Amino acid sequence: MEARGGNSFRRFLVLAFCVAGIWSAYIYQGVLQETLSTKRFGADGKRFEHLAFLNLAQSVVCFIWSYIMLKIWSTGGGRGGGGAPWWSYWSPGITNTIGPAMGIEALKYISYPAQVLAKSSKMIPVFMGCLVYGVSYTVPEYLCTFLVAGGVSSFALLKTSSKTINKLAHPNAPIGYGLCFLNLAFDGFTNATQDSLKVRYPKTSAWDIMMGMNLWGTIYNLIYMFGWPHGIGYEAVEFCKQHPEAAWDILLYCLCGAVGQNFIFLTISRFGSLANTTITTTRKFVSIVVSSLLSGNPLSAKQWGCVAMVFSGLSYQIYLKWRKLQKPQKKRKPM
Repeated sequence: MEARGGNSFRRFLVLAFCVAGIWSAYIYQGVLQETLSTKRFGADGKRFEHLAFLNLAQSVVCFIWSYIMLKIWSTGGGRGGGGAPWWSYWSPGITNTIGPAMGIEALKYISYPAQVLAKSSKMIPVFMGCLVYGVSYTVPEYLCTFLVAGGVSSFALLKTSSKTINKLAHPNAPIGYGLCFLNLAFDGFTNATQDSLKVRYPKTSAWDIMMGMNLWGTIYNLIYMFGWPHGIGYEAVEFCKQHPEAAWDILLYCLCGAVGQNFIFLTISRFGSLANTTITTTRKFVSIVVSSLLSGNPLSAKQWGCVAMVFSGLSYQIYLKWRKLQKPQKKRKPM
């Protein structure tokens, strides 16, 4: 009994460690993302306009990080051990490059809380699953989807405070939400392709996927940003030279993403994807609260109602997944 109690306590400590890691890494990354999209740097008061550069920087840092982790921990993985070969990630690498870039660029047009809510919506991935991949969903799953989408839509239709609008580089809600939903559409394809790779190459590890995706993300972003003399990459680097504070924020942003992915992998390996979904969902809610309190994005009572509507749908979705997991366990119990 003491051994069981000790194991349970250690398991609780590991779970608490994962929650703290995911929350701290991604909440702080959200603060940095919002800072880079709204702040005016230096005496000249210039904005960092090239937010897509964050995608390149993140890909480079995560590629290096995953390569180091594979060297330290992997027993073979994608290097001849049955994992997916590096070239097989070229296709999902395209959508994984374009999608996140659109999500980041949306911050020029809508506030950070609006972006978080929009990216929480599962409407487009569900429709893609139905139409493209022939996936069938239950009525409660559709209810969750429409509850989340309804909350996001209502939030978008409500008037945003002038204080929040004045911080945006180019306020334009239709463009901002459109970019977020395109981000979701590309993410749907990326996730489906990654799943198919894991089926074809069962020994593919999370580190293999992280390295392969970020390798191609780095290649595509380098071509797009530095492939011609006046590419936006040169302008972004020049901005960072003139404003070292922005360069430091970008580095911290990338490190938060890399560290956060470590905690996500640890959570999934120890506690499963359902626990990870629960932690990341609550993290999004906390990110909105932090943005509202610390970053000067006040939300009205109606907007908070929309936030509650979205996270009610997400919470119900988590409950449905948990209930599905409980059914096989009940069947295994002896009569």
